[in-house]
Amino acid sequence: MKKIALTALLLACASPLALALDAVAARQDIDRFLDGKYPGLDRLYKDLHQHPELGFQEYRTAKVLADAMRKLGFTVTEKVGKTGIVAIYRNGAGPTVMVRSELDALPMQEKTGLPYASTQKTKDQDGRETFVAHSCGHDLHMASWVGTAATLVSLKDKWKGTLMFVAQPAEEELSGARSMVDDALFSKFGKPDYAFALHTAPMEYGYLTYKAGPQTSNGDSFALVFKGKGGHGSMPERTIDPIVIGARFVTDVQSLVSREVPPNRFGVVSVGAFNAGTVGNIIPDEAVLLGTVRTYDPGVRTQLLNGIRRIALASAQAANAPAPDISIGTSQADAVLNDAALTDRTAKVFKSAFGDKAIQAQEPSPASEDFSVFVEHGIPSLYFMIGVFSSTQLKDWAARGQPVPGNHSPFFAPVPEPSIRTGVTAMSLAVMNVMQP
Repeated sequence: MKKIALTALLLACASPLALALDAVAARQDIDRFLDGKYPGLDRLYKDLHQHPELGFQEYRTAKVLADAMRKLGFTVTEKVGKTGIVAIYRNGAGPTVMVRSELDALPMQEKTGLPYASTQKTKDQDGRETFVAHSCGHDLHMASWVGTAATLVSLKDKWKGTLMFVAQPAEEELSGARSMVDDALFSKFGKPDYAFALHTAPMEYGYLTYKAGPQTSNGDSFALVFKGKGGHGSMPERTIDPIVIGARFVTDVQSLVSREVPPNRFGVVSVGAFNAGTVGNIIPDEAVLLGTVRTYDPGVRTQLLNGIRRIALASAQAANAPAPDISIGTSQADAVLNDAALTDRTAKVFKSAFGDKAIQAQEPSPASEDFSVFVEHGIPSLYFMIGVFSSTQLKDWAARGQPVPGNHSPFFAPVPEPSIRTGVTAMSLAVMNVMQP
């Protein structure tokens, strides 16, 4: 009798995670649901793709998602962290699970030639006109986000707890997550017990990758204003040319990685914008450079940021120019660190449902991401990647010696249905696995 009583007590006190999800059966349920609901997700994806918006300008995008979530029965709060939204769905006692998507697009022209390609233009935060495109896959993330919410609601008899679906602004600027947290996200809506996010990757659709520990890199921005003395292009001796100073900096700053960072340590310094002058025969009086730094190791991060400042000052001094204006770290994000225990639990479900198409990654991504801001205070989380191209496309690019169009390429064009179905299926399984009744 005592043994029976003890067994009953242990079962009663067992964590919900001790009750394993039948991933094969759950995937069958999800597939059946998506068979009927996918056309709506396809329309949503293509609508979002054709109407991209930049960070903190995602007014239409946020409204489209908010309306979709209300129709599913979620309680939706808009304008969290400026343009973010939070959608809550309560389904009995259990853990609170956060699922994050991004809202924003990129200031670039799409060149995919798709019938639903973006032709949108807008003004950036500095008032300059620019094309806008979802060339990082956030439109696919949003469609998967809504699809996951719809799937979980349809299968609510198979899980218990609270869904906390967060759509954040300005991920590309590495500032939207901080904006939402600073707007009292967790004090208003509660701190989640688990958090999940996914991202598109230039690999075959139907596949997904995950890894415990670092999943993305540390990301830091920098901005430099080199000051010169303008004049006629035919009389450079009467000027201090900031273009030459900036060009020297762009060349010299690469030595930080090639000559100061050990070869077995990751570090990247890239200048992505160099703006100076108006016409060819006038030497301007300033040049503005914008760049990014990516690292895994905190020590390398500090080394590179200090080095950028040192080389910028030296470049100006070498030209007898005033000291430049230097701004480092205005946008920044720490590496996303996947929780080892949650990754292991979720990997078992992924393996069961996807077989050898669920792959443990060996290295982190060199890209950066501010999902880390949401989970930096001890929330177990998992950020995983899904593929978006067909095997035929990948073989064709390889045969022609052509690089695969990656995220931020003007030619980045995911194949919608299999990619979205993978995203919905994987995310729904991950969430259900930690919400077993």
